[in-house]
Amino acid sequence: MMKIEQHRLRREHMARFLDDLEAQRRANASIYLPAGAQALHHVPEEVINRISRSKTGAALFLGEGLACAVIPPFPLPRSETFSGVSTAPLRALLERDRLIALIVVRLGDYGIGIFEGERRIGGKVGTGLVHARHRQGGSSSQRFARHREKQMEYLFERVCAHVRELLEPLGARLDHIIYGGEEHTLRAFRKQCPFLDRFEDRVLPWRLDIRKPRQTALEAAISEVWSSEVIEWSDSG
Repeated sequence: MMKIEQHRLRREHMARFLDDLEAQRRANASIYLPAGAQALHHVPEEVINRISRSKTGAALFLGEGLACAVIPPFPLPRSETFSGVSTAPLRALLERDRLIALIVVRLGDYGIGIFEGERRIGGKVGTGLVHARHRQGGSSSQRFARHREKQMEYLFERVCAHVRELLEPLGARLDHIIYGGEEHTLRAFRKQCPFLDRFEDRVLPWRLDIRKPRQTALEAAISEVWSSEVIEWSDSG
């Protein structure tokens, strides 16, 4: 019977995990798969399914008494295979203090955090009044809808101005952007903020789940951004 365990490790814990892998030297092979690459056929189906859903790829360490996969927080650039234990590609992802922007937009709140590694170096948070939807019909409802659209437009303009102020000086040095908020709100915001188009190739493909985008929430979120998922399996029979 196959036993599979999954857990998430923050950046500092992941470094110790990789140290232990190297010290034990139980892996016969280290295999790095970028997103979209096909996993090995002898890996359990549940693990294959998880790797296939990964948007950053996976690193596998396979050997006698050792079988684990690591889903890293940032995309692996290429396929690589090594004999024995090789953690260098994972360490390269995790050791450099990447410059990351977190942008969370909700109807009524917004938060922008600029982080070097896990250290906040800039940001802006605020509120903006956007009334809830009017549930009644008629002309009054139409007037309310137009008023609400104006409120949203004004909020998005403000947030876009703050984003530009914070991101424009970073230019090519910015490594990643991660968005948070409801999907339709983010879609409307990004449509109204074409400045962000220049960073499209640096957007990581997931959304932060932050209800109240205050600086403390952004600082808590960055630790999760840097976390890796570790999947370990063994034949318990």
